[in-house]
Amino acid sequence: MKWFWYGLFAAAALAAAASLCLYISIQVQTKPYIYATVASAPTTQVALVLGASVLQNGTLSGVLQERVDKAIELYQAHKVSKILMTGDNSTVNHNEVEPVRRYLLAAGIPPEDIFLDHAGFDTYSSMYRARDVFGVTSVTIVTQPFHLPRSLYIARKLGLNAVGVEAGSGEAYFYNTLREAPASVKAGLDLLFYRVPKYLGPQFPITGTGTTTWE
Repeated sequence: MKWFWYGLFAAAALAAAASLCLYISIQVQTKPYIYATVASAPTTQVALVLGASVLQNGTLSGVLQERVDKAIELYQAHKVSKILMTGDNSTVNHNEVEPVRRYLLAAGIPPEDIFLDHAGFDTYSSMYRARDVFGVTSVTIVTQPFHLPRSLYIARKLGLNAVGVEAGSGEAYFYNTLREAPASVKAGLDLLFYRVPKYLGPQFPITGTGTTTWE
């Protein structure tokens, strides 16, 4: 029986080591494509804002607002010409994208330059759909520093010309950093098996008008 537990412990240790190695590899590979400021970032087609929680009253959470504000900066600096908000709208009562549209409109972003992806259920799906549903070829990903390397890794492996701009102060909370190791493994498996997202649907070219994504 003890050999069973030894084997189980060894397998767990090996899996943890592999997760850590992949996490570190992703950090190293994506570092050249990460920019700390809007001014230093290159010009791309679109700012892709990855979804985060929305409060019950429709207010953006602090994490999401940081991302959206950075996308607005990119747009106003003419670093992007469109903004693509991707998030989870799996039920009528759970909508991470519509509150962002209202926030962007209030900030003066023209409606034709706002695109909504209601089926960005995870980072991989968001990148896949950006490419196949919205026809994105070059993208500036906007999210917090702990999340940015994995997002960039997925996007570039899917063939997108992707760079990233950090949103927020760069403070890395222990939980967020801890979850990136297993999340990196999931990303690696998604890419290895080329997982197709459950929902693809009609195309909404990013070169067109954003109003068609909700009307």
